Amino acid sequence: MKTFENILVEKNYKGHEHIALVQLNRPKVLNALSTDLMRDVVEAFFLLEDDKDVRVIILTGSDRAFAAGADIGQMMEASPIDQINDNRFRTWKQLSLITKPIIAAVNGFALGGGCELAMSCDFIIAGDSAKFGQPEIKIGTIPGAGGTQRLTRAIGKSKAMMMVLTGEMMDAYQAEKDGLVAKVVPSETLLQETFEVAKSISDRAPVAVKLAKEAVNMAYETSLKDGMEYERRNFYLTFSSKDQKEGMRAFMEKRAPKYQGN
Repeated sequence: MKTFENILVEKNYKGHEHIALVQLNRPKVLNALSTDLMRDVVEAFFLLEDDKDVRVIILTGSDRAFAAGADIGQMMEASPIDQINDNRFRTWKQLSLITKPIIAAVNGFALGGGCELAMSCDFIIAGDSAKFGQPEIKIGTIPGAGGTQRLTRAIGKSKAMMMVLTGEMMDAYQAEKDGLVAKVVPSETLLQETFEVAKSISDRAPVAVKLAKEAVNMAYETSLKDGMEYERRNFYLTFSSKDQKEGMRAFMEKRAPKYQGN
């Protein structure tokens, strides 16, 4: 696997050949999301997307911070044209092209772009020390990578509006209660607990996992009627997979299935 300047990538995480760990690695600035870091994340994701041995990706930061926002020093004197030419948001858009499940494992601060990056993953598992927020309003701007959109879809308009307009943080337990976080675990066991969830997913039929992820995401993009039709189409597609035959045969034979990803 390629070596990156701003992230660490570990395939076969905890000896499991189907799980990869991507760790943000700018500790001196609490993993502030520079353009170069985001390019590294997206490139690593695409390399793992193309790796047939990898079925699930975990994205994490450090104990102190998942990512404490964008790199303000990089943006402070920027003009609107500088922002357009930076192509930062084009890089962010590419995250949605990854078909494999991505789990955000969050300890410490996930603020601004850090919260937006966590929300760009398929779901979030948080350590009990985690704090989430969109504090951009405190420095004279607003979220620009999904903070007003994904946060509203996750926790509802009223709570999202209050967070965005005040810039105040939400702790892990409130984030779980409001639906932003799937699960809260002790901070010291965050990666172990996230690995267990990732292993559970990686043990499922890869084609079915891909189609299920696609269908759930479609629920945010379309009407219920169109979403139901999309779901049904993906359900039918699973029956063209050898793994579907193996899964049902294993169920009838009362044994563990052996999925091959086809």
